[in-house]
Amino acid sequence: MTQFVEDLMVRAAKLGKTIALAEGFDIRAAKAAEILTKKGVCNVVLIGNEEEAKAQFPDVDFTGVRFDDPKTSAHADEYANTLYELRKAKGMTLEQAQALVRTNNMFYACVALKRGDVDGVVGGAVFSSADVSRAAFQVIKAAPGINSVSSCFVMVPPEDFKYKKYPAYIFADCAVIPYPTEEQLADIVVAAADSARKICHIDPKIAMLSFSTKGSARHEAVDKVRIACERVHAEHPEIVVDGEMQLDASIVDAVARQKAGDSPVAGQANVLIFPNLDAGNIGYKLAQRFGNCMAIGPIMQGLALPVNDLSRGCVAEDIAAVAAITALQAAK
Repeated sequence: MTQFVEDLMVRAAKLGKTIALAEGFDIRAAKAAEILTKKGVCNVVLIGNEEEAKAQFPDVDFTGVRFDDPKTSAHADEYANTLYELRKAKGMTLEQAQALVRTNNMFYACVALKRGDVDGVVGGAVFSSADVSRAAFQVIKAAPGINSVSSCFVMVPPEDFKYKKYPAYIFADCAVIPYPTEEQLADIVVAAADSARKICHIDPKIAMLSFSTKGSARHEAVDKVRIACERVHAEHPEIVVDGEMQLDASIVDAVARQKAGDSPVAGQANVLIFPNLDAGNIGYKLAQRFGNCMAIGPIMQGLALPVNDLSRGCVAEDIAAVAAITALQAAK
């Protein structure tokens, strides 16, 4: 694990949070539970059957790990009632809620979070991103003041990264909102600022990216970024954000001096806001594959309570890192 991830775990360990891993039937989640418990990062609840997991994964040490099986749980009826109350206006029946709670680990875990029985939920090693998002949006919903739930990646640059000024950077949104409106872009900025503070332990300096820097090009796509930036300035004057800005102007001092010399962000950005999902997805994967950055996520942001997704190609150490981030997000 990188030093940044080790530091995440040390910080999370001080909080004593309880994190549910929704895929207790998967070897990677089981191994992550072992890692997290042995390191004391958080209390772990594996959503799944204890006997089956121990039989299937005999090499995993489950000492200190708690299991919660939706099929046999004493909480299932209460959880079903909670889900029914949350979704009945959308047409869900009590019978449907009961079936969903007992058969879908993501919904079960999210209802446990909603009721305060756990502090955060991690899933997505087996469940699709759509499955994770559906449970999170329907049960947890957006935080007060946030109308748009989005995502970010925590990007950890290699030691030899030429422009490295911070231990990690936030890239948003790279996984949820395909073509954000001005209002949604502003929400992404606010949520990403919170992610930078809680996860990376840095004061956010946010660049809203475009193919233009401070009026160098004219286009409606540029206007959208600029107007969204003005909206954040008006509604959240405490957030240090500037845009529109090209990527090189946001992180390279020499370019920043030439293109945006009076900007409080240019050349110093640690949070990069992409104008759409095309740019965000391509951007983080370029940094990961060409730049050898570690990409942790997608981390959900803007939810009322922390639920986080995983790549289905993840390994146990990835799950452990996301669980540590989830614990940090749960801190008030």
